[in-house]
Amino acid sequence: MDQIIDIATDGLHLSRDRGFLKVSEEGEEVGRTPLDQIAGVIVHAHGVTWTTSLLTELADRGAPVVLCAANHAPKSVLMPIEGHHGQGARMRAQWTAGQPLIKQAWKQIVVAKIRMQAAALNAMSEADAPLLMMSRKVASGDSANVEAQAARYYWPRMMGPDFRRDTGGMGENALLNYGYTVLRAATARAVVAAGLHPTIGVFHSNRGNAFALADDLMEPFRPLVDCAVRSIVQTNGADVDTAAKQALARLIAVDLPLGEGVTPVSVALMKLATSLGQSFEASKLSLALPSPPDPLTLRGLGV
Repeated sequence: MDQIIDIATDGLHLSRDRGFLKVSEEGEEVGRTPLDQIAGVIVHAHGVTWTTSLLTELADRGAPVVLCAANHAPKSVLMPIEGHHGQGARMRAQWTAGQPLIKQAWKQIVVAKIRMQAAALNAMSEADAPLLMMSRKVASGDSANVEAQAARYYWPRMMGPDFRRDTGGMGENALLNYGYTVLRAATARAVVAAGLHPTIGVFHSNRGNAFALADDLMEPFRPLVDCAVRSIVQTNGADVDTAAKQALARLIAVDLPLGEGVTPVSVALMKLATSLGQSFEASKLSLALPSPPDPLTLRGLGV
């Protein structure tokens, strides 16, 4: 099972030891995890040290190392420079993909996100019909910016009428930052493993964003984080404590309907990234986008 490793204690040392990531404090081992089970490492603490051999082992497995600020927003991501065996051809296809295909890809991603938001509201006994109507109005490239219209309806009902999404904020916003960081790490890993270049997005195109494509592909999965954060706040408050981090890190193992079966979020991200790469090479769009899970699953996230 893929795991997200969170390092939140100052003064720890991370190293490789016979196929394990070993965590030490003042020379004494305090924990270890098999390297093959690690989907990503998130570092919040200051004064953490690590060995180069550990970082290269993580890179060999495509596991990103994410360095975070005090508000739990990512500031740096270490990723391997090699991934899929056919990444050269796939990246060329990605770079030269036509605008009609790219715009249709973004339309499908936005529709999937809005439908996931609608399912999330429905699970919380909030009205979802307006979002379902909006999802049917998304045009190629989301030229009318229905995504933003959906967000204005969605956030007050998901997090309360006084909530404002602020990436620099604390409380609920810090919890959302952490959950999205977990999701972003898993998505970045999937993008590189699929032989795609993370900087070349289908919608996000900020020159300073090295993970624009990861930000695109994680959009339909964001409401899973939102549901978990809502439950965490209602149950334990808005502190980004160990229990909250563990609950959010477990989201990559949540099963989602995909095709004729179900698959964990981490695998669904891999399939979505791979399907996009194949679409670029074939010049024909066929995205493997998940459907929302049942209401009981959504209500149980974060508990």
